[in-house]
Amino acid sequence: MSAAAEKVEDVLITNEDDIHLASRSLKAMAHPLRLKILCILGGHTEVSVQDIVEQVGTSQSNISQHLSILRDKGILAARKDANKVYYRISDPKILQLIGSLREAFCSAVRR
Repeated sequence: MSAAAEKVEDVLITNEDDIHLASRSLKAMAHPLRLKILCILGGHTEVSVQDIVEQVGTSQSNISQHLSILRDKGILAARKDANKVYYRISDPKILQLIGSLREAFCSAVRR
């Protein structure tokens, strides 16, 4: 195997289980509202559900459903404090992925 082929295998996903896991996670992140939530959380250590609701501008029940999907996929972590729930991105690599998406797809960055 050539050195170039070895480098490609180091970067790409080759295991079927990993491909399915990555696909499910990307699908969860691909919804515009969920991506917006991730971008809000990316700029902070933690954000309360109420603060997310205020920044996104939709109902708390709608936000809670989307947060639940992201949490169930392991993309977000939650912490409860009294009657408030705070969310954060579970892994800094998720922020790197969002940054890569921005570089690849956002026209203002590519100019």
